[in-house]
Amino acid sequence: MFGLLFFFLGECPFSLFAQNNYWQQRVHYTIHARLDVHTNRLTGQEHIVYENHSPDTLKQVFFHLYWNAFQPGSMMDIRSREAGKLILGITPQGDTIRDWDSRVRDRIAHLKPDEIGYDSVTHITMNGIAQPFETKETILQVHLTKPILPHQQVIFDVDFKTQVNIQIRRSGRDNAEGVRYSMSQWYPKICEYDQQGWHPTPYVGREFYGVWGDYDVWLTLDKHYVVAATGYLQNPDEIGYGYERPGTRVKPATGNELTWHFVAPNVHDFVWAADPDYVHLVDTAHNAAHTAIHVFYKKDPITSKDQDWQNLLKAAVRVLPFMEQHFGPYPYHQYSFIQGGDGGMEYPMATLIKGPSLGTAFHEWMHSWYQMMLGTNESLYPWMDEGFTTWAEGKVSYYYYHQFADSIFQNESEKIAFLQRLDTSLPRGESGSYKGYYALVKSGLAEPMTTHADHYETNFAYSQNAYSKGAVFLEQLGYIIGDSLRNQTLLNYYWQWRFKHPTPIDFIHVAEQTSGLKLDWYLEYWIYTTKTIDYAIEQVQPEGNATRIVLRRIGQMPMPIDLLITFQNGKQQLIYIPLDLMFGTKPQENRAIPRTVLPAWRWTDPVYEFNLPISFTQIRSVQIDPSKRMADIDESNNVYLK
Repeated sequence: MFGLLFFFLGECPFSLFAQNNYWQQRVHYTIHARLDVHTNRLTGQEHIVYENHSPDTLKQVFFHLYWNAFQPGSMMDIRSREAGKLILGITPQGDTIRDWDSRVRDRIAHLKPDEIGYDSVTHITMNGIAQPFETKETILQVHLTKPILPHQQVIFDVDFKTQVNIQIRRSGRDNAEGVRYSMSQWYPKICEYDQQGWHPTPYVGREFYGVWGDYDVWLTLDKHYVVAATGYLQNPDEIGYGYERPGTRVKPATGNELTWHFVAPNVHDFVWAADPDYVHLVDTAHNAAHTAIHVFYKKDPITSKDQDWQNLLKAAVRVLPFMEQHFGPYPYHQYSFIQGGDGGMEYPMATLIKGPSLGTAFHEWMHSWYQMMLGTNESLYPWMDEGFTTWAEGKVSYYYYHQFADSIFQNESEKIAFLQRLDTSLPRGESGSYKGYYALVKSGLAEPMTTHADHYETNFAYSQNAYSKGAVFLEQLGYIIGDSLRNQTLLNYYWQWRFKHPTPIDFIHVAEQTSGLKLDWYLEYWIYTTKTIDYAIEQVQPEGNATRIVLRRIGQMPMPIDLLITFQNGKQQLIYIPLDLMFGTKPQENRAIPRTVLPAWRWTDPVYEFNLPISFTQIRSVQIDPSKRMADIDESNNVYLK
């Protein structure tokens, strides 16, 4: 089974390269690393097979050296402290709300020499020949002595040494929960080269972009530590700690260290964590592939959360079939939830999470689709990663708690109260993504979603754009083309672009193919600008035996309009006004309510008027967008009530 899966994951992407002249680079890492748990230092060697599938000649190569960010005076340090100078408001308790990332704040500036992080390359060769290089904080620039030709394969050998910093952001040691090591962004990682060229993005704040490849990783450290990682453990019967096959007698380690050997096919990063007190749980998901689900957590004798971690495992086992049905098959045969890091952070086949929150767990797992299989450039398009994941997290949470409510809750009143709170957190709920987006608009801090993740003026604008406005993008797409076609678009997107690097245009193209509608205008307005939607019912008045209805577009962004007419006898009729830029109409969504399609509203026209062949006396109310999927920033003028 493993061999077949490795072949499928490793070969499938290349069969797609010929489509539309698409190409992407490929890499194979063999990494040998040793961690000294007494000095918190790691030494390693990388053997990197790099395949240049591009039509370009490469005269230089770049590597990420992420941990150099965790030093006083670094770009991350300066950027965070500058953000902290901006005051966003005051809490009800009178505390100042500053714009910095609360996990970073000014902590880097106060790190001592044995607390900082560093990632130092000491030697690098290409095809056995030493290469000149220079370190520019979190980026290593290699000036090749001989260029890499199109479609050429080369071999880099890299010697490096690092120091694991005190936990600051994502990676580090001794986090707030006491986890010893959270080893993310821990090795010199080759930067991505794509149709836009090299992406040597400094580690300043957020988001990542990586080359698809295979990882063969050997980790040596104190034998008392339990390791959780991306990939499949190749020597479980030597390691034990819950990895061994049932009935197998684990061979006792000789010496003070163990070497863990992991293989990870067709991923674009590798994470691991280690702690001597990890509890390791494992179960099998209820999907066709019987995916193994692992949970690693550090037992807390004070606030024992053992049951919560066990519930997380049970929930993961239950929801995977739903996730696969709606978002596409999960292709790897295991996934790990690992306590560590500083919140929740996604990686291939694993996530680092602080605690057993199911919302966080569902969110991070959905990143296996939106970033770990559909590998967008997060720095340029964070909303395609965080926004899509936030939207999908809501769907998974709704399914889980409603489907399994009777077995989750102790009593009926507790169940009802929780489900009500859950509904308010979904996209259109009182505390959901729409509310976050409206807060951004009201703040005056909005920026186009094309802004690079590290170049937003405020962390607030980045967060609301990437998570809230990104999630609204998908929910509102359902308003434009219909929920069923939106859902089919996501599945088609998965099958066309998994294990590749899709862009916003690629997604919109899939949506257009699926719906038969033109949607480039939606991308242009919602993503490229900060223009907002605001429609109003201006007039509803008698016109002979008919009723005259006048609608006005107040906002700068045009949209199709669903207009619900409710009559005095309780019956309803939906008036659908497509937008001319769509060159078509969405399918009727609710067959229980008759629908009338009117001529398209031209995007240049601020007013749309029509006569409804119904007497004014028969009308009780008129409402724009009864589903509330359209992100109208002022709903007060959306309803006429007689």
